[in-house]
Amino acid sequence: MITNSESGTRVDEIARGIYRISTPIPPHAMPGGFSFNQYLVVDDEPLVFHTGPRGMFPLTSQAIATVLPLEKLRYIAFSHVESDESGALNDFLRVAPEAVPLCSHTAALVQINDLADRPPRAMNDGDTISIGSRTLRWVAAPHVPHNWETGYLFDESTRTLFCGDLFTQGGHDRAPLTSGDILEPAETFRALEATMGMPPSWSIGRDTSAVFAKIAATNPATLACMHGSAWSGEEGEASKLILALRDRIVG
Repeated sequence: MITNSESGTRVDEIARGIYRISTPIPPHAMPGGFSFNQYLVVDDEPLVFHTGPRGMFPLTSQAIATVLPLEKLRYIAFSHVESDESGALNDFLRVAPEAVPLCSHTAALVQINDLADRPPRAMNDGDTISIGSRTLRWVAAPHVPHNWETGYLFDESTRTLFCGDLFTQGGHDRAPLTSGDILEPAETFRALEATMGMPPSWSIGRDTSAVFAKIAATNPATLACMHGSAWSGEEGEASKLILALRDRIVG
């Protein structure tokens, strides 16, 4: 459903009670076009994963409000500290007075304890949080793809992995949900970054392969990607995709 005709911001349910909010960036603003996605998880204590950039907050909040009142939000979560991940954090905290940030222990220690208007709930690897009928598990993923404090959430009820910048796909008009290939589009975008004069966005270290293996072991059914289409497929296919991405990145 389009929630803002001027920007093209839209809301789509990609798994039970999980809504992808996406704002397209047209090719004239970024080569090839792009998209910024946030995910709303509806339950007794609703959660948003990714805040979107601060400048997009009016569009993001407008879209969320078509699903539930903003003041009902209880957790504002993100993978790592970056403008598209957490730029609108304090904007959310202002409109949702009972909400708190949810992030990795490292993010809380080095950034969010100071940056956020309210203290965060800090998550260590394997920590879980119940938001009603759902249990969400934190998967620590330092430096994958970048940032020391990176981590992901896994919804155990729908087996949805909120996988942040993994499988970043270019383009501004991709389907909300696909069962097609997202590895090659992600690799195409990674190559495009180099042609745009950007430094490599991936950090590769001694633990990178092991972190990928841990992420794949969640055995997700749905991948909630931050840029481009979300993905859903048959049993075991997502884990294979994650390991295939590892092989492309690590070699």
